[in-house]
Amino acid sequence: MVDGVLAARIAAELPAWTVAGEELVGRWRFPDFASAIAAAVHVGALAERADHHPELRLGWGFLEVRLTTHSAGALTSRDADLAAAAQAVLGAPRHAP
Repeated sequence: MVDGVLAARIAAELPAWTVAGEELVGRWRFPDFASAIAAAVHVGALAERADHHPELRLGWGFLEVRLTTHSAGALTSRDADLAAAAQAVLGAPRHAP
């Protein structure tokens, strides 16, 4: 369960992200596979700098980023921080299929 302060932050700063159980999920659409790979590389670099590693799902024209803090068994500010960094580089997630 997301605590109230973090839930408010996610709602205010990351409204295009979805809270799914204990994960914060963002999904981006791209015109081709190469663009999706490039986006995954950007997110990977951000994750390495933050020492916080999301699950990435990649396919033709899409990238899905799933964040959770495994050691806490919940969403934490580290997840919101990395989501905000990814959004700053890639723009807001677009969940449309």
